[in-house]
Amino acid sequence: MRAGHVTAWVAVAAAFVVALGLTRRFLSPDSRLHVLDHPNERSLHSAPVPRSGGVAVVAGIVVAASIAAVGGALPVGLAWIAAGGALLVAVGVVDDRRGLGAGWRLAAQVLAAGLAVAGGLRFGPIAVPGAVFEPGAALGVAVTVLFAVWFVNLYNFMDGMDGFAGGMAVFGFGGLAALGALGHAPGFAALNAVVAAAAGGFLIYNFPPARIFLGDAGAPVLGYLAAASSLWGVRAGLFAIWVPVLIFSPFIADATVTLARRALRGERVWRAHRSHYYQRLVQLGWGHRRTVLAEYGLMAAAVASALGSRGMGVGWQWGLIGVWLAGYGLVFAGIEVLERRRGLKTAGLK
Repeated sequence: MRAGHVTAWVAVAAAFVVALGLTRRFLSPDSRLHVLDHPNERSLHSAPVPRSGGVAVVAGIVVAASIAAVGGALPVGLAWIAAGGALLVAVGVVDDRRGLGAGWRLAAQVLAAGLAVAGGLRFGPIAVPGAVFEPGAALGVAVTVLFAVWFVNLYNFMDGMDGFAGGMAVFGFGGLAALGALGHAPGFAALNAVVAAAAGGFLIYNFPPARIFLGDAGAPVLGYLAAASSLWGVRAGLFAIWVPVLIFSPFIADATVTLARRALRGERVWRAHRSHYYQRLVQLGWGHRRTVLAEYGLMAAAVASALGSRGMGVGWQWGLIGVWLAGYGLVFAGIEVLERRRGLKTAGLK
């Protein structure tokens, strides 16, 4: 086994252990980072829960990435991404403690996306099965910023159920790590494996019933890293952009459809609510554990499909995309049928 591979495995183990240990520490009221999330009318939890788990995840990633970079298992040219992530962590810590307006959060997200662009991560040719689109430089930058900002926000939107965001990180970044390994890109694989491992350490205490949440210092950073890794993989030729979109589609589909519906109803889309499809399943009586386990099955299937798409012909790739689009449509329609049968008016729905 090469020295770089050994270092990568050490880094992955360090990410898990550091995140696990700090998450456990932040559960204690004696910790300075024991910041409580108090339930409100939009929450799915009924008692105050610490929301500093994201700091533990980020710390695990930082320690592990440092080990991997020093040991040669990770490219050192990721400083721009690190700077963007650090900015989001800082803003998130302040937001968790004092609260920030949507404008300040959006400005930080755009700046973080700009830092990723400065680091060379932007859309060049955009490939779909059988075709490639060539946006100009300015359009490529604009699409990149929108893509990164949307990933940041959708991760934040979907961090509303025990074990959900942590599980998506384990499956999503684990899937990207597998694609990196299959594509002989050890640095890409190592970074994503580190993020998955750190999320796994946090998930030990976040699985239903959750004892701690990610908070605004964690969820946006995971979304940012998902966007950055997706762009990195595309630029490295490991996959087309639709592949990571498929991997994270359990988040993307729910968040995008819900946002579109709320916008069409004239609602203030930046306000907290309980009308995501996963939230509606919980309110239908499925509870956190049953719903998140069903979501894990969906995540595993998405990752398996993405891995299986390697080597597929154009027709099979479009067929795979069509199956997933139809599948999400059926799932969402099925949830609405259940609501009508039970006469349930979901909070936030008109």
